[in-house]
Order: sequence, then structure tokens, then C-alpha cells
Amino acid sequence: MIHAKTILVVDDEPLTREGISKTLEAWSAGRHRILCAGNAAEAIDMLQRHPVHLVITDIRMPQMTGLQMVEAIRDSGGKPVVIIISGHPDFQYAQTAIQLGVVNYLLKPIQKRKLLEAVEQALHIEGERERVETLEKMVDPQLMSAKAEASHYSLPVQQAVKYVEERLHELLGMREVAAHIHLNPSYFSALFKEQTGLTFSEYVTRSRLQKAKELLLRTKLPIADISEQVGYQTPKYFIKLFKEYEGKSPSHYRKELRDEESGKEET
Repeated sequence: MIHAKTILVVDDEPLTREGISKTLEAWSAGRHRILCAGNAAEAIDMLQRHPVHLVITDIRMPQMTGLQMVEAIRDSGGKPVVIIISGHPDFQYAQTAIQLGVVNYLLKPIQKRKLLEAVEQALHIEGERERVETLEKMVDPQLMSAKAEASHYSLPVQQAVKYVEERLHELLGMREVAAHIHLNPSYFSALFKEQTGLTFSEYVTRSRLQKAKELLLRTKLPIADISEQVGYQTPKYFIKLFKEYEGKSPSHYRKELRDEESGKEET
């Protein structure tokens, strides 16, 4: 069975640990995998063996506190979202928790409603982080650098960029765009390169491939349909360009992204 997310409950008090676990099992109804650890060392070992999306941990535990554990997880490259639970309100603990990126701080005794609200909020935050990470991997740095400076471009270049963005699905030629903004093609070509750092042709290609990458991830459209949607009449040429820029075919790129996403899930 594939579980959407994995939640790890860490507490050295068996009754508290089991109570939280049972509450989450009932709420989850099999959607998520719930794991338990009785101390920080056991939790860190589990995190090394399982992809964990959310950690719910007691703050005061023997040998290693919950916050020390969170810091160790961060230092080792782990990125689960974290909810801290504590039997005592402590400003210093709360402040450190915020600095470590903990998303919630609950006081014992924990009300079921507050626990589940905190868990749902934390899983939403975790999902948004994953989405952003995936999009960052897809981004073309040169294209994004050019777009970041768009507000500083001259009006004709801004108009050209807008025209291109609105017509990525169509055949686009430099002469056509130059005519649209009433500039000589040679002058427009030099102006565009000077301000964006990319030739007009390269800007269009990178923009089309960026849109294609988003469609590969977010849709199940066949490669031929994606090719058409980003302005290429023949899939063969689209695949050739994609390989040149990304070092792999569109199909391979899609498979890698989806394998990576499913690898974050626990079976």
C-alpha cells in the first residue's frame, strides 16, 4: 500500500507516544504511515532508513532533547517539517524552535483537535515546500535571470517579451516580433541581446522548453501534444532541442521527476 506521507512520533513517555499515534492512526484511516520512536537516537536511525515528512517530538528527552534532534536532522540534510510538544511553556525553547524552522509548538496535555489541526497545517506546509523544491529544479537559471531584469528593459524589449510569452504555442519569428513593436529587425536583435543577455531565438527556445517542463510534470499529456502546445510542429524537433538543453529526452525527464516524487512517499 502506498502512503501519502510518513509521520514520526518521538516521545520517551510510552502513554503519550501511544496516545498521539492512535489519534493519528484513527484520523489517517490508512492514508499516512505513522511511525514511533522512544528517543532521539532511535528517531534519527529511522529517519536515515525511511523518508519522513513530518516529525512530532517531545522537547525534553534523556540524552538528546527534541530540539537537539531537530538540529541534528537539519545538519544531516533532512528536511521534514517538525511539531514540538512540551509539558512546560518555555520562551527560550519556543524561540530556538522557531529558529530551527519548527512549524508548531504544542503544550501538554494535547487536545486531539489542536493536534490534528497542527498536523494538517504541517503537512500542507511540507507539501508546499516539496512543490517549490521541484519547481526550483525545473527552472532554467539563464531564463530566470533574464526575466528577473525584465522591469529594467526598455519599453520595446518589454513589449517583445510580453508578445513572446502570449504566443509560445505559435510559430514565432524575430521579424514578426520586430514588426509588432515597430523596430528594424537588425536593431531589435541587437537591442534584445544587449538587454536580456540572450539572443531572441535562444530566449524563445528557453521559454518554450521551460513551459514544456512544467507540462511534463503537471500533466499526463503525450509528448506530441506538449510539443504542439509549446510551438513545435514536429515532436522530433522538439525532442532534439530538449535533449540539447536538458541532456535527456522529455520522456526521461518526466520519468525522473515522477520517480523522485514517488521516492518521497513510503510504500
